[in-house]
Formats: sequence, structure tokens, C-alpha cells
Amino acid sequence: LCVRHLQAMDGNPMTKHVGSCLCGTVRFEVHGDFDSFYLCHCEYCQKDTGSAHAANLFSQSAKLTWLAGVDAVTSFTLPGTRHNKSFCRSCGSALPSTQLTDLLVVPAGCLDTEVSVLPTAHIFTSSRAVWYAAIGDVPEFEGLPE
Repeated sequence: LCVRHLQAMDGNPMTKHVGSCLCGTVRFEVHGDFDSFYLCHCEYCQKDTGSAHAANLFSQSAKLTWLAGVDAVTSFTLPGTRHNKSFCRSCGSALPSTQLTDLLVVPAGCLDTEVSVLPTAHIFTSSRAVWYAAIGDVPEFEGLPE
């Protein structure tokens, strides 16, 4: 056993993340650490996020606990693929998915607590949106531009 496991067994808290959907119907906790953090540029992730990429955290050991609104959580799996998205049926916000055996997938944007890990990698970059390369040259505003 490593020191981390001994600390957890001694009653010291493991990493805990709290999250929710946009409308607040669904709330959850994730206990444990994330193994990886991928920014996926595949065509499926572009479609289901409406953006250039999905930002998902993965864990084989963290445990998900639904605190509220579990009956509002629904999932969609694209037929013929392993691509899955769980979301709130009230507001459509992306939510954690446990559809793959022994793998928890948590969209980074649904967490209310700070994500302390940096992305591991960009994946499926061969499908990257054409306009994504110019992002570094685009002006930035702290709020809505006037």
C-alpha cells in the first residue's frame, strides 16, 4: 500500500469534488482522484458539446455519489460506438457517466470545485475544428464585449 492509501484508511479525507447541472436539479460528489484529463476533438464530442472539444476527466477508482436529482439524469449512447453522454433532462447540462464498465467519466465543466490537474493531452486532433488553430490570436475580454 502506498502512503495515500494508508492516509485514506486512517480516516484522512480523499480528494472530493462536488458538481451540479446548470439548473441545479442534479448534484453529485466524486470521491477519489482522476487518472487523466483529455480534451477530445473527435467529431462526436464536437457535436455533443457544440464546441471545439470536450473536456473530460477519467477515473478507474473514484466513486460517484448522486446527492440530488438522479431521476433527472439520462444518457445517450451513439449506436454502433462507445460514445456516450449523460446529461440533465431538465437543462441539458453534461453530467458524469458510468456507462463504461469500471470507468467514471466526468465533464470538467460540471464540477463546482476547482480542477487541480492540467489536461493530459489533446486527443483525436485529426478531427480538430479548422477554426481552432486561430484561437490564440483572438482578442480576450473578461466579460461580454461592449
